[in-house]
Parts: sequence; structure tokens; C-alpha cells
Amino acid sequence: MNNPQSGYAPAYDGMFDKLEHANLDELHFRHDPASGLRAIIAIHNTRLGPALGGCRFISYNSDEEAIDDVIRLARGMSYKAAIANVPQGGGKAVLLRPMQPFDRQELFQAFGGFIQDLGGRYITAVDSGSLISDMDEVATKTAYVSGTSSDGHDPSPVTALGVYAGIRAAVRHQLKRDSVKDLRVALQGVGNVGYALAALLHRDGARLIVSDANPQRVQRCIDQFGASAVATDDIYAVDCDLFAPCGLGAILNEKTIPQLRCAIVAGAANNQLSTDAQGDALHQRGILYAPDYVINAGGLIQVSLGYLKKTDEEIKQRTLALGSTLTDLFERSRADNMPPEQIANRVAESLLFD
Repeated sequence: MNNPQSGYAPAYDGMFDKLEHANLDELHFRHDPASGLRAIIAIHNTRLGPALGGCRFISYNSDEEAIDDVIRLARGMSYKAAIANVPQGGGKAVLLRPMQPFDRQELFQAFGGFIQDLGGRYITAVDSGSLISDMDEVATKTAYVSGTSSDGHDPSPVTALGVYAGIRAAVRHQLKRDSVKDLRVALQGVGNVGYALAALLHRDGARLIVSDANPQRVQRCIDQFGASAVATDDIYAVDCDLFAPCGLGAILNEKTIPQLRCAIVAGAANNQLSTDAQGDALHQRGILYAPDYVINAGGLIQVSLGYLKKTDEEIKQRTLALGSTLTDLFERSRADNMPPEQIANRVAESLLFD
């Protein structure tokens, strides 16, 4: 089965209800036994341009879990692109990591052929589990890719820069401070983006408390930034000014929110709220939440404008402008007594659907 199957989905109960609930335009599947490729591409919305979104390459417990993930992520990319004012819509790809041995180059070349067959409706980039070198393989089969060794569009440092600009905006709004000097920041996850964010915060004098499932990443922050370390389960209860989730999603939930001892939540992770109700819970506690798809849009800006051959300086300035975007959301949130993510959703939906 080597052709993408537009309009087909496995016979899960409620599949079309899921698509309708997410306002998803297209869902495509490909299975290539030769390479081991099992991939799904979700195109959520193309009103503002072709769908742009990263390629996630991880293991899933079931096909249905992968489908739910790609739909949710594609929807988030549409909202992110609308708020960031880039000329693309939202999409996402997930590659189910094979259980058996596989040739990585062959698999990502097969994925490139999948993208090519969609005729430019979807543009891919790196995401969790995929690498710049993987995008090089994709680029051998299609031009609809951003973030390769040749174009230099690595989104991680720019994502961190945008998150830092958003943190500065949140600190000004919530704490009435113009500097992060001596700010106590609990940083959850210090991978590529989290580490780059830690470096920016340390440079300007913030005091870091870090956690990560990888002890080598934690030690690097201790050695280079003088950070303190806590266990992964203890990071939520750290007494701090700001909690910065930079790892997995859905970490703000009914169990973790009551533990928080911070004034601000602002980090790079996608889909931080486990449900919409958790945004209300943060708001009711007086904790300022920077909507994740707004504050972490720097990576999208990088691959979007980089794909369009814009200059590094233009990309940087557009990324720093996320701070102003968040300031506006925070002010509207205070005026309307409404969680910031609800304000952001309204703005994005007016651009996508009105």
C-alpha cells in the first residue's frame, strides 16, 4: 500500500466525530513495507497557506493514539501559525517508530515521497524524535521541507529565543519587573530548547532549578549554569517565581496544578494543558499562563520564514515580537477576567474560520 490514502481512516468508533470536532481538513496515511514506514499526515487548515508542521518520530502504544496525537498537534499548528502571522496553515506528521530493525535513511526517504505526493499541501520540519539529518533524507525526495543541513533552519534556538521574550513579557506583566535577574525559574526539561532557554536565563542572572529524565542533561546545567536539581516528580512543587515546562505535553493537570508554587507558567512544551479546564484552574489561582502555542512559536517562525528565504534578522525580530503579542493577550485577559489561552483561541479562530 504505497499511495497516501486521502479520505480513509481505520475503523475506530467516532473517527469522523474526531475530525469534525477538530475542524480537520485532511488526514492521510501511508504504509510502506519495504522501509517500515507507517506515517500519518494531518492537514488541519490551509486558509492562510499550505500546512506547515513538524515530523514527530516516536513510539505509540496504538495506532489510535498516534491518530489522536497528529490531529491534536495539527490543530495546534494552525492556531500557532495564525497567531504568529505567518503565511502558512497548520499540519503535522507522525511516523510510528518501527519495532523491528530499520534503515533510517530509507524510512525518511519514503516519508519524503509521501510528502511529495501531497503536491505541496504539507511542508515538514523537525519535531520530537526527528533530526536535521532526517530532513536531509526527506529533501532528496521533495522540496516541501524546511530545516535541513543546507538551509540552516534549526528551530530549537529560535524557539528558545521566543520563549525568553515571552517570559520577559510575563514577568513585566505579572511581577512588574523589567529583568529576570535573581528570578527563580523551575525548568522542566533541558533538551535542545530547554537548554538553550536555560542559557539565556542564566546569562541575565536568573536562578535555575532544573529537572530532566536524562541525568546528563541535568549535570550539564549544574556545571555550566550553577543550577540546582530536583527529581522529575518534584519540579511542580518547587517554590519559584516561574515554572517553565519544556518537555512533554499535558503536564498541567488536576494533580500537578495544586502543587504549583509560582506566579507564572511560561515554557516551550506543546499542549501543556491536559484539558481546557486546567487553564481556568490556573486563572482562578492567579497564576499567569503564557499560552504554549503563542510563546513557543519561534521555531515555526524560523521554518516558515526560512522556507520563504527571509533574512536571519527578520526572523529574529519577528520572534522577539512574540513578547508584544503576549503582552496584548495578558492585558486583554486581565480586562476581561478570562484565561489568556481563551483570548488567544478567539484571536486564532477569527483568522482561521470567520
